Amino acid sequence: MFGFRRRKQVEIDVEDVLVDSTNLPSFDKYQFEGRIEKAIAKRMVVGIGLLLGLVLVVFTARLGQLQLSRGEALALRSEDNTLQVQYIIPSRGVITDRNDLVLAWNDPARKYATSSGLAHVVGYLGYPDEDEIFGLVDVDLALLRGKTGVEYLFEDELAGVKGTMFLEKDVMGEVLSESLQTLPQDGADIRLTIDTDVQSALYRKIEETARARGFKGGAAVIMDIETGELLAMVSYPEFELTNFEFDPETGERASSRVSQENNPFLNRVTHGMYTPGSIVKPIVALAALTEEVIDPKKEILSTGSIRIPHPYEEDMFTIFNDWKAHGWIDMYYALAFSSNVYFFEVGGGFEDQEGVGIEKLNEYFDWFGFGQSVGKPFLGDEAGTVPSPEWKEDNFGGEVWRLGDTYNTAIGQYGFQVTPLQVVRAIAGVASSGRLVEPTLVSGRVRAKHVPSSIKEASYGVVREGMRLAVTNGTAGALSIPDVKVAAKTGTAEVGRDNQFVNSWITGFFPYEKPRYAFALVMERGPRANLIGGSYVMKQFLEWMALYSPEYLKPAP
Repeated sequence: MFGFRRRKQVEIDVEDVLVDSTNLPSFDKYQFEGRIEKAIAKRMVVGIGLLLGLVLVVFTARLGQLQLSRGEALALRSEDNTLQVQYIIPSRGVITDRNDLVLAWNDPARKYATSSGLAHVVGYLGYPDEDEIFGLVDVDLALLRGKTGVEYLFEDELAGVKGTMFLEKDVMGEVLSESLQTLPQDGADIRLTIDTDVQSALYRKIEETARARGFKGGAAVIMDIETGELLAMVSYPEFELTNFEFDPETGERASSRVSQENNPFLNRVTHGMYTPGSIVKPIVALAALTEEVIDPKKEILSTGSIRIPHPYEEDMFTIFNDWKAHGWIDMYYALAFSSNVYFFEVGGGFEDQEGVGIEKLNEYFDWFGFGQSVGKPFLGDEAGTVPSPEWKEDNFGGEVWRLGDTYNTAIGQYGFQVTPLQVVRAIAGVASSGRLVEPTLVSGRVRAKHVPSSIKEASYGVVREGMRLAVTNGTAGALSIPDVKVAAKTGTAEVGRDNQFVNSWITGFFPYEKPRYAFALVMERGPRANLIGGSYVMKQFLEWMALYSPEYLKPAP
């Protein structure tokens, strides 16, 4: 028998049996479909892993460098490149005088009027000082602000309020979008009490006399007795205001060349410190009358000097001179002719004549504003100095106060220092029977206080009459003009190491019958031998007013 080998049985799917060209899978051989897949080799997987790891290490290292060493700088740069705040600068307010004459305006730079005498009143703009920078955001550093005068005093009102806008930018600095956050508010206009014509005329009169007679400078102020409004406030010399026209787009001034001769940047009305001399005698007279040390009609003999015993040397005397021998004079004529001897005696006492004494004198000087700042809007004006025992002890190595010091203080000498602004305020107080107004450059801002009522109206009347007598018969005779009745007090203060120079003062009020304006004028540091000074300048100016501004010479309505 034949033997048979058993074959291995293989199952056959029915589809394999029936396969033909019509039921083949629709493979796309161009996409490599239908081909047998092979597993990726292990070495390939390892290579790709190493490559990815290397890339990750490089990126991690770079990220660390940027984050740690330059992270803060790049963050700020990123912010700057994406979102920025832009300030919208408002239009600065316009400054005009009392007659609406424009003194400072925008075109687009800040522009100023060219009339003389306005520089210290109007002031100018500049960039913030270092002490102003603290607390400001960066953009404020480019913002101009008032540095002097009205531009400085009323900075908050003139400047307005900045607007803000957000700018979205790309990394190339191109603006993608703008978003307005707040609108700017333009600055307020300021209308001053100054009359430009009066101001300029007064400046010219001071300038002409200073140049002709050798004075270093001068200052004058005219103030409304009732309101404190300043009709004029002049400081000579001054800087050229148009040199300070500032263009914010270029950051440049019109000119950087400014003369420094005789300190033109010093506002002599508010910061000029002067020995007053005899212009303080009206206050001493009020003190003497109120303290009842003398009757106004009692006469004192002036032979040209008085002498007092030397405190340490027998048979020696200290001599205090009058400027002339006046003979027998009462208070009216002592004011009119400015007798030193009379005020030596009523101020400090002599023989049988009682004196007010330094403590009481200082009290009255304080009442009338000497030795203190006048306050707003002149913050920063000098307080001055009134001599006292404490002041002498502090400034002269503990030296004691002597009678001669009282004598010299009573005639406005020794260490006495005042500003023209203080003087005009004090004399306005005499004219108004003790009402001290606060000087102002803007109308409608009246502030006033009263001298203690212990000073009687009759005492004010005596002093005013003596000041009127100074014009009709005495040292202020230059002001005796037909157009207006003036009451005044002159003063000549010796200055310099050898008293070779003088400050020539004139102060007073007008019209005498019904006072409306007080004035103070000083010609600074002129030759001692010169006889032309403050009185002459004021005469020239009042005659100008009579022709061109007579409305100011009339009594108050």
